[in-house]
Amino acid sequence: MIGFVGGGSWGTALAAHAARSGHTARLWILEEDIVDAVNREHVNPTYLPGVELPHSLAATHDLAACVQGADLVVVAVPSEFCRATYSSLARVIEPRTIVVSATKGLETETLARMSTVAREELPGHAVAVLSGPSFAVEVAREMPTAVVAASDRIVDAEDVQGRLASRTLRIYASDDVTGVELGGALKNVIAIAAGIVEGLGLGHNTQAALITRGLVEISRLAVASGGRPETLAGLAGLGDLVLTCTGGLSRNRRVGQAIAAGHNPAEALAGGRMVAEGIRTTRAACALARAAGVEMPIAEQMSAVLYAGKSPRDAIDELMSRHLKRE
Repeated sequence: MIGFVGGGSWGTALAAHAARSGHTARLWILEEDIVDAVNREHVNPTYLPGVELPHSLAATHDLAACVQGADLVVVAVPSEFCRATYSSLARVIEPRTIVVSATKGLETETLARMSTVAREELPGHAVAVLSGPSFAVEVAREMPTAVVAASDRIVDAEDVQGRLASRTLRIYASDDVTGVELGGALKNVIAIAAGIVEGLGLGHNTQAALITRGLVEISRLAVASGGRPETLAGLAGLGDLVLTCTGGLSRNRRVGQAIAAGHNPAEALAGGRMVAEGIRTTRAACALARAAGVEMPIAEQMSAVLYAGKSPRDAIDELMSRHLKRE
């Protein structure tokens, strides 16, 4: 049995995928009205509208019931709620259960990656992460997708790989947890910038430059933190970055487009219940970069736009006017 904690779009999509693949899948959802909709109407009208969910998928508002008897628990909640969620899980999860973090973000107070938060709150449990280029609605609709499962022990990553992979979800195993997690978190910062570029109508040249130099920044910080360069050239790095910067379903890209249209970050998020992790991650990424002595000029300019009221055009002009250097 696999427990899924978090009834947003990604948690629901993964749970639906597991149920369709023949697993017994339970999904913990905070909102009781959505629990009822999943169980009675087999839809998640708030986070995955228009997608029919498998009838075998069972939703619950009871965390203990969700994870009871589970040999794998996948956590897909926004980063700001992860520590509290893992703390609650510690009281009900079984000792041998493998925990999979499917959250792409950083804890802003501690700058910790989500796997670190999981280990701190669930000592003794095997912890893996799941990341890569994956819009939830496309996974839920069984469109072919490829992602990465990573754990410090490759056998744990391969265990997750074997349990969740299917003909529509191809999973690669890795032991580079740092590279996979930072690739998934930091690409959201660049995706907001990509939305700004799109919203300002600056063209394909600008987008290509942004994505390429954004990957350089992500790779610098990931490698300085212990990740491997080849990880950032793969699905969890380049793949996720390209998808999130160019795909119309990207929440972070849409936030950037709204900022380009003159809205502040709060206004850009208004009216939606889904989280754009890049806003919170930007500040954490800049703090991590400074601590590591790593240059991340795009992230620094995004921080100025998001938190200091700098105009996007001024940020772009400053990036283009930086001291010339070798690639």
